[in-house]
Amino acid sequence: MITSTSFNSFKESPHKSIKHSTYFDVYDNLFSKYVGKEITFVEVGVLGGGSLFMWRNFLGAKARIIGVDLNPSAKRWEESGFEIFIGNQADPEFWASFFNKVGKIDVLLDDGGHTYEQQIITTECVLDNLNEGGMLVVEDTHTSYMDGFGPKKFSYLNYVKRLIDKLNFRFHELSQNISDKRFWSIQIFDSFVVFHKSERCVQVNSEPVDNNRPSAFVMDFRQSDNAAIGFIEVLSNKLAFLKGIKLFSVLKKQIAIALANNKFNSKKYFK
Repeated sequence: MITSTSFNSFKESPHKSIKHSTYFDVYDNLFSKYVGKEITFVEVGVLGGGSLFMWRNFLGAKARIIGVDLNPSAKRWEESGFEIFIGNQADPEFWASFFNKVGKIDVLLDDGGHTYEQQIITTECVLDNLNEGGMLVVEDTHTSYMDGFGPKKFSYLNYVKRLIDKLNFRFHELSQNISDKRFWSIQIFDSFVVFHKSERCVQVNSEPVDNNRPSAFVMDFRQSDNAAIGFIEVLSNKLAFLKGIKLFSVLKKQIAIALANNKFNSKKYFK
């Protein structure tokens, strides 16, 4: 039984809308913080109109709700107080014109055609046009495993996996040149990918921070299950000057890699 608040709004919509049963808890989790707020909420894929009324009911009268659809018939919903833009979500020029007129937004929910091209281009065009604290929500991402939405090699989720790599390359020891700071974090739900925006957070440099408190003399057990590494840790703790020798650190790392490669049977986790 579905009991979420967004499901109640869905049921109360006066026009047709089709959603998946698992989506409403996700909607509540993501969008409840916007209820009653003056935000700009954009949904791609609104022809039947039902979802527009659902979001008005859920978010409240202060929300500016904008619909995007390829079918000109969607313009009819302007009579109900919604802003409607007709255009192809896979066209960067459409998005450039859209944001030139609308400005930055708080939320975009992509419930459009679900092809990889549509989802990827929409993501690329929206990320730079989110307000601080905003989010891009792409739903129905299960199409990345289905036929008929584009070449699987270039599926939306394969694209997202590359962005996850770029997010983690913000780490100080990795190459900042290929990192991506257009978003702060990526959140995954069943059939959803969510990008969260925070300029403040992404501007924090990734680097070690010391709280400058006294250090207890203890052995590092992080890799103590490897005998050779454990011995090296004991040696480096007893001969503290070794820690400052670059060659010693390199040797330690290479031994750890070699042992990990020999010991860990990783194949079964990547089938």
